[in-house]
Amino acid sequence: MRAAARRGRAAPAARDSLLVLLFLCLLLKTCEPKTANAFRPNILLIMADDLGIGDLGCYGNNTLRTPNIDQLAEEGVRLTQHLAAAPLCTPSRAAFLTGRHSFRSGMEASNGYRALQWNAGSGGLPENETTFARILQQRGYATGLIGKWHQGVNCASRGDHCHHPLNHGFDYFYGMPFTLTNDCDPGRPPEVDAALRAQLWGYTQFLALGILTVAAGKTCGFISVSGRVVTGMACVLFLFFISWYSSFGFVRRWNCILMRNHDVTEQPMVLEKTASLMLKEAVSYIERHKHGPFLLFLSLLHVHIPLVTTSAFLGKSQHGLYGDNVEEMDWLIGKILNAIEDNGLKNSTFTYFTSDHGGHLEARDGHSQLGGWNGIYKGGKGMGGWEGGIRVPGIFRWPGVLPAGRVIGDPTSLMDVFPTVVQLAGGEVPQDRVIDGHSLVPLLQGAEARSAHEFLFHYCGQHLHAARWHQRDSGSVWKVHYTTPQFHPEGAGACYGRGVCPCSGEGVTHHRPPLLFDLSRDPSEARPLTPDSEPLYHAVIARVGAAVSEHRHTLSPVPQQFSTSNILWKPWLQPCCGHFPFCSCHEDGDGTPR
Repeated sequence: MRAAARRGRAAPAARDSLLVLLFLCLLLKTCEPKTANAFRPNILLIMADDLGIGDLGCYGNNTLRTPNIDQLAEEGVRLTQHLAAAPLCTPSRAAFLTGRHSFRSGMEASNGYRALQWNAGSGGLPENETTFARILQQRGYATGLIGKWHQGVNCASRGDHCHHPLNHGFDYFYGMPFTLTNDCDPGRPPEVDAALRAQLWGYTQFLALGILTVAAGKTCGFISVSGRVVTGMACVLFLFFISWYSSFGFVRRWNCILMRNHDVTEQPMVLEKTASLMLKEAVSYIERHKHGPFLLFLSLLHVHIPLVTTSAFLGKSQHGLYGDNVEEMDWLIGKILNAIEDNGLKNSTFTYFTSDHGGHLEARDGHSQLGGWNGIYKGGKGMGGWEGGIRVPGIFRWPGVLPAGRVIGDPTSLMDVFPTVVQLAGGEVPQDRVIDGHSLVPLLQGAEARSAHEFLFHYCGQHLHAARWHQRDSGSVWKVHYTTPQFHPEGAGACYGRGVCPCSGEGVTHHRPPLLFDLSRDPSEARPLTPDSEPLYHAVIARVGAAVSEHRHTLSPVPQQFSTSNILWKPWLQPCCGHFPFCSCHEDGDGTPR
């Protein structure tokens, strides 16, 4: 009996010891299973450039063919109120990469320039900013970026690469450090600083005419001036011409280049080959890292002007060159998704598709539209307040984890992708700075019924143009406009005759009192509410105003990356293959520059 009693007392003691040991194991994470990495998905992020939300079948377009993106939406979750943090490329992508409004890193307009202008400027995403790539790299992910960067390259010397993707958490980069512009196509009119370039050319012609007049007057004896003075004036004119033409006269060679990691592989790039090169690189990256986990950010050059489209798609759509380019983009995405499936990665890959901002309404070629369609939403690219400039596609797929065919109408942001992928990788967002995004994992999985965003703030450059209040208890989404651009011509829906609408100055209207819309009833922002038509008008304006005031307390001054000194072209920063200024190379089929 004593033995039985001892065994009876020993059993609870053993259980208690086992529980203590198990608790310590969990506390110290020493009992974590070796297969934990298997639960971390591969992450594929696909971002189009200048794509309008109304250009896709799954968002209501029935004339453009986008079957691959539509299927992605059918197999995953589609967001209908997904919002860019800025309406232009550079600031929107900075916010996407960091989960923070771009002005927090100085990546916003400070003096008129609203995006980086040169590969050889010294501005760019600061080294102290943390991208999702850096956190995933620290978590053991292979991290690749293929396509457009547009976040800067160098700071002080040609080889410091302080803003380069490899200095921001990506361990592989292939693509454009800059962005497509009309200057990349010799047959198109200039785009980079076109107005300033025309002004400088006008000054040059005026000065040349003056010098020729003085020289002619001297020859005919009408003016008494020494030959040295005329020669000196001609030399000054020549130096003036060379000083600006050395950059603006070679925009294609300086900006339209391809890089692999730190090396320039094509200068200038051959536009007709770019789509096939990007596809080849993306498929190769997936195959090389199929044993995972990997992060691949596929930053497409489609559908930014000059709309370079291969012959297989030219003339095939119902919407001209732009439609052809959209359909080619969808085909390219289909090939990438096929590579994911062919390598057995579909069920272990978290896939996301979006655009950096709305379609470019002012992009035209005569009477032909070269920009996208933003559906029922007012405005477009460059407009920080109107929905057409900031409402973008948002599609997520992870078979078996995210419900197929689900549609979510709550407000979400491109900045939410940062904390979302960090959470999926098992990482933590930085605690030493303001993070404006919220993880979408609970919302996408259905664990949360509402978006974590109560307020969202919509900037144009450094100017707050609008704010949105998601009144969760009623389901209403209120939008307050403090500033809106003045469309040109009057009654049009964009600022035709200029690149994009301005953020400030004479080209905008400041509303006092502000404009108010209820997006849940009027998503087109066609009918501004008044105190007479909306009993809650004053209460909503006051509540949003208080949120704006609270938001402004989170702002702090930072170095401006778009200042004149940072924007200017600097020859000593210019990426170059070969000997500067005779930069020229093209890559062989085996990947070797020649």
